[in-house]
Amino acid sequence: MKINGAQALLESLKQEGVNLVFGYPGGVVLKLYDEIYKAKFPNILTGHEQGAVHAADGYARATGKVGVVIATSGPGAANLITGIATANIDSVPLVCITGQVANPAIGKDSFQEVDVCGITTPITKHNYLVKDVKDLPRVVKEAFFIARTGRPGPVVIDIAADVFNTELDFEYPEKVNLRGYTGKVSIDERAVDEVVKAIENCKKPLVFIGGGVISSETSNEVRHILDKLGCPSTSTMMGLGCIEPDRNGYLGFAGMHGSYGANMAIQSCDLLLCFGMRFSDRVTGRVADFAPNAKIAHFELDPAEVNKNIQVDFKVLGDLKKTLPLLKDKLNFSCMNFAEKFSAWKNEAVEKGAEHPFTYKVEGDVIKPGALITKISNICDNKTIAVTDVGQHQMWAAQFFKTQAPRQFLTSGGLGTMGFGLPAAMGAKLACPEKNIILFTGDGSIMMNIQELATIADNNIDVKVVVVHNFILGMVGQWQRLFYNHHYSASELNLKRDLVKIAQAMGVRAYRLEKAQQLETELPETLFSKGAALIDVYVPQDENVLPMVPGGKRLDQMVLS
Repeated sequence: MKINGAQALLESLKQEGVNLVFGYPGGVVLKLYDEIYKAKFPNILTGHEQGAVHAADGYARATGKVGVVIATSGPGAANLITGIATANIDSVPLVCITGQVANPAIGKDSFQEVDVCGITTPITKHNYLVKDVKDLPRVVKEAFFIARTGRPGPVVIDIAADVFNTELDFEYPEKVNLRGYTGKVSIDERAVDEVVKAIENCKKPLVFIGGGVISSETSNEVRHILDKLGCPSTSTMMGLGCIEPDRNGYLGFAGMHGSYGANMAIQSCDLLLCFGMRFSDRVTGRVADFAPNAKIAHFELDPAEVNKNIQVDFKVLGDLKKTLPLLKDKLNFSCMNFAEKFSAWKNEAVEKGAEHPFTYKVEGDVIKPGALITKISNICDNKTIAVTDVGQHQMWAAQFFKTQAPRQFLTSGGLGTMGFGLPAAMGAKLACPEKNIILFTGDGSIMMNIQELATIADNNIDVKVVVVHNFILGMVGQWQRLFYNHHYSASELNLKRDLVKIAQAMGVRAYRLEKAQQLETELPETLFSKGAALIDVYVPQDENVLPMVPGGKRLDQMVLS
């Protein structure tokens, strides 16, 4: 079949099951967008390329599918960088298609030329520069294979402008043959046997669940393992939803703003079973004193993450889809009654956590963030997906929103990207139209990509935006309050912007809540109304996210009040 490169790209996307892309046109991708127009290929025009890549990210996180974004050359491609880095550190599968200047103009500082491959090499799983149209189908096939296999991640395809116009005999490859990469990691069954022996010999095991469990779709395996062991469990923030929040023995998420019970259990356990996590500094506290009494078993797909931040005693490399069922089977084969053996330890960990639960102080008719998010959590069903931006509201959402299942809490964990939330929520809704999407954001974060309110209105995307509005860059202000003598340097947002009017001007219904009683009288109706809405909620400026592990401290050295 004789077609041009632009048509070949669209046919290749169809072969990969892509039914929606996010993008922003420009000079060198005009031929591609002309073919998108002719083919009526679904494209969501965002207000900014950064909004497009975060929307593709939200689409991918909500479904596990590969998100796709398109941008033009130069500034268009460069505007994707923050979103690509966000996806990369959180292991989100993306294919980012960028236009490049035509072949004769490459390397000559031509108009709107940047070295996309050079810029993105450190923040992608792989990237390509396509200069020959004959390579295009193969490259697309490889890009999707790389993005979705192994440890997922973003792949960039940079395409010279003349490639879109050049014809080829199109044939989409059936297989991928990449030297040195299969997407698979061999399993050492003996390593699992060693972990089982360690479980049989320990007294205080703790299961620690990371985002890799969500990526690998193995939360059910983890729940079966916990049923067998009957020991306490915790998660990273990226692992929220793998364990039911009301499961007996689940201590909440751990780390800098994690639960008292989880952090104390990590410091007290004698065996830490870690599934699909990378030991971020926000999780470990002071590395030298992390889990000081425990032997650590690390079940991990990516060899680069093992012994990178924390030295472990047992490394179990391989896809969790294979290693966790193997662990489950070997535990079932054991004649030991683990639940009985570990029941006292589980009760001890749960009772310890109950000493300092996530809480907030009621003060008159003031709306407290914890009360707001608790109310929303209580009235939402298990089909709700919570999306967050980054800052205090993100931590309050992690603490008080009861995430019932995987892919129901979408947040920028590793990079901590303000501005992620609004476009990601938009992408999640387009991916899962049957689900309720609620964005928790702050008055700082919302301004970073607020133009996407217009995208939501233009495309009738039903997202509820809840602004936790405290007139300050909340987390920055908290650190300044606690550690910099209340010097609010460049963090206060006592400006004259009116978020309600901004939203309304962009075509989104908007409301303001200032009194606690409005959480009962007005909030439910607004949340369950049809269509997008922004709810601007005023909360106290000096409210802190607690507990908190200060930088350089141990997990058990938490600021509690």
